[in-house]
Amino acid sequence: MKTITSVILASSLLCAAAPARANESTPALQAAETQVPLKVQIVLSRYQGEKKISSTPYTMAVVAAPAGKSEFTRLRMGVDVPIPQTVIPSSKEGASSAPVMSYSYRSVGTSFDCKAGIQEGGVFKLDLTVTDTAVMMPEASQAAKGGISGAPTIRSFTSSFSLLLKDGQTAQHTAATDPVSGEVLRVDVTLSVLK
Repeated sequence: MKTITSVILASSLLCAAAPARANESTPALQAAETQVPLKVQIVLSRYQGEKKISSTPYTMAVVAAPAGKSEFTRLRMGVDVPIPQTVIPSSKEGASSAPVMSYSYRSVGTSFDCKAGIQEGGVFKLDLTVTDTAVMMPEASQAAKGGISGAPTIRSFTSSFSLLLKDGQTAQHTAATDPVSGEVLRVDVTLSVLK
């Protein structure tokens, strides 16, 4: 009788310990289940009237998490370009010397910051910041609108926005017109869930 009681007691202790061990790994499993890998494609397109001048796609891998737990994914693509500057050195005798060309460098390019949150019903909330800068040489007609003929100008665009998208959906967020060139910049975002 004593042996049977010991066996029953030992079995009870093992059964009680098993759920405790299962619960120890539950937070890690729950964290894995609440994170969803996404592919976010952002396309920057420029139009002159109805004519498409350029279309540049960028793709980012983003991990979606519940609200307050997601982190930003960042993408930076750029180059430092030389900007010519004319310097007129002073002479010791008081007469000015011949002008000298020098250069300063300016960073131009595109950068993205993207964060994804999980919503109900298979919807994801994307928080995006898009920044695009470029050097352009204005034509004579564009110089009259604010540029100096023959001198480069720096074009810049920045937008921060949120989108609600499901798997496979595309949305056009922005259509902004450059005040100097008249070009229209469009930002299209496509979201895909990675299997």
